[in-house]
Amino acid sequence: MKITVMDTPRAMLEILARPLSERAEELRRLVAAMYEHVPMPGDPVDLHHQGGGFRVDTDDPRYVPALERLVTDDVVGQITVALEQASAALGEWKQPDEVKVLFMLGNPDDEHLMKVTGGYYGMGGAPGWLYLIGWPSDDVIGRIAYCAVHELHHQIRYQNVPWVPMVGEHVVSEGLAEAFVREVFGPAAMGPWSTMVSGSPLDAAYAKTIAAFDLTGYDKTAAYVLGDTTAQKFGSEPVGIPDMAGYAVGLRIVDAHLAATGLTVAQSTGLTGSEILARAT
Repeated sequence: MKITVMDTPRAMLEILARPLSERAEELRRLVAAMYEHVPMPGDPVDLHHQGGGFRVDTDDPRYVPALERLVTDDVVGQITVALEQASAALGEWKQPDEVKVLFMLGNPDDEHLMKVTGGYYGMGGAPGWLYLIGWPSDDVIGRIAYCAVHELHHQIRYQNVPWVPMVGEHVVSEGLAEAFVREVFGPAAMGPWSTMVSGSPLDAAYAKTIAAFDLTGYDKTAAYVLGDTTAQKFGSEPVGIPDMAGYAVGLRIVDAHLAATGLTVAQSTGLTGSEILARAT
């Protein structure tokens, strides 16, 4: 598998060096290649802003130092090395011929990005592309590469397992991806999502998710994974799930499966969500 991590930190520095009136169009050029393969409704700039991306319609003195830190810390190189290790660890499975990675600077004033998702997140549902976004705080900057690994696991998994927009499949896939990060890089590499909910709220979310395990439709599955706040933000119906609870629910299922079978996460990558649940209970 060929891994191409776009040097977007330097590209975004170039965008910010341009007059404010030119930045939106430069951003469209930067993301154009991905949008050719991932058609989305609406203007890419509006979608970028709605998703928590840095603003191209205003000057913010925090942006350039943040991007310079990404360059100095070689986050592009970090992502590349981590993805190469992850690909090798999943070498028994069919993989995409090429994966391209596009990282975007987040907006530190975006409440959803900073509070709900923990300052960063990724999307790996589009074949051949990983999209990452984050604000490089001390807690985040060293974990961006592992977020890419999480998303790569989705890419490789769905080269080997048919994607079915079912609540159980979606939740288990998130648990597997986080467990895979832990397996290869250790618990400290995991994102904050699987520990945001615990105790009785997690127990309730688990019970509600298991009851809806076979429910289909992407507009429904995301609510069980990402929780009510994100469901409302992007137009889905809230179902009474705490923010990001699907990650902890998925990890609980996966950990029970691993304990019951003795398999590794890498070995479990080609199992469906239903197969994993059956072994977990």
